[in-house]
Amino acid sequence: MRAVLSRPAFRLLFCGLLFSMTAESVLLLALAIWAKDLTGSDGMAGAAILAVVAPMALAPVLGFVVDRFRRRPFLVAVLLSSAAMLTPLFLVHDRGDLWILFTVGVGYGASFIMVSAALNGLIKEVVPDELLAEANGALQTVKQGLRLVGPLLGAGLYGATKGWGLAAVGITGFVVAALVISAVRVHEQPPRRSELRWAAEVTAGMRQLVATAAMRRVMVGVVIAITVFGFGESVFFAYVDQGLHRSPTFLGVLISIQGVGGLIGGLTAAKVVRRLGEIGTITLGLALFAPWQFAGLVPRLWLAVPLVVVAGLGLPYAIVGLMTLLQRTTPAELMGRTSAAMDALLSGPQALSIAFGAVLVGLVDYRVLMTGMGVVMAASAVYLWAGRGLTRPSETAEPAPDQVVGDGGAVRQPEAVV
Repeated sequence: MRAVLSRPAFRLLFCGLLFSMTAESVLLLALAIWAKDLTGSDGMAGAAILAVVAPMALAPVLGFVVDRFRRRPFLVAVLLSSAAMLTPLFLVHDRGDLWILFTVGVGYGASFIMVSAALNGLIKEVVPDELLAEANGALQTVKQGLRLVGPLLGAGLYGATKGWGLAAVGITGFVVAALVISAVRVHEQPPRRSELRWAAEVTAGMRQLVATAAMRRVMVGVVIAITVFGFGESVFFAYVDQGLHRSPTFLGVLISIQGVGGLIGGLTAAKVVRRLGEIGTITLGLALFAPWQFAGLVPRLWLAVPLVVVAGLGLPYAIVGLMTLLQRTTPAELMGRTSAAMDALLSGPQALSIAFGAVLVGLVDYRVLMTGMGVVMAASAVYLWAGRGLTRPSETAEPAPDQVVGDGGAVRQPEAVV
């Protein structure tokens, strides 16, 4: 991690992202808790998160927009837009204002897609391939570490201010992040203009995702897990309420505890990628997350705490492995579209999962739902482990010897990795 932080451009980017990630961690459960408090409904809590996920349906188009601009100025502009999108939260006071909460969630979800796509492209500009895992691990260390205090701070702010404090902290974090990142020095070539049709441009990211055997395997395996992962947005509220007999804000406590494992996972993720390869690391992450789903069978706090720590350990492994593989195998000019396409392919099933979970939590016992989640995630881990040889456990691994789809469908041979 010291190697990547010694690079001035990444160090400044890292500092800016500290502020935006702090804002995100405070807002992590804010909309769901807010909706639950206004309505008393677990389903509405899940629906609030569904509002954030819903814009993923437009991800390929948003990725196309990202690739039309240089990464740094675009990222700054979107962060400032994110701050502006939070301002209507000051107007939310009662159940009749729930539509404002959902509208803000939709706008915030769209900006999140563009921030992620621009950031993946910018990291690829400022960090060489051999340090991508370290860069992603450093960011995940901070993000997971913030889980220790962010949700608790968010729950505390909500309890003290009924929401306006959350909006103020979020706006401040995004604005400061934009100012710091605007100072990053990076030489970016202007995006190339293509003569291809609009539809071919928009779908280029989708084609890139299936261009290598490794990415194909990962997308199938992760989508399997995602089909039930979204149940948790509603089911975990029921688990806390009916199983642990705690208030909805206690879920923020569990997520903070999860940050303990996440902090360790972020610090060790780059080393695990070098030892197991990206697919092996993603597999380990899902395997560590699965036991937490079975906690519903024995709803006791003494069991929930260690299992949620183990789940936290696995989360950055899965994310770092996935992001590193994506960045390493994707040409720079396609980074925005491919990143957004991946978000769409993962978030589409997740959105359906959240929607079904919001309905099922009122019809099916939460213990049955959590157990089903654990079984499906374990099956996903087994499927991915069978394909772990597609990425080699070394400092950097070449993609599988498939052809890689270039901009607009042109075929080119895979580039050598330094």
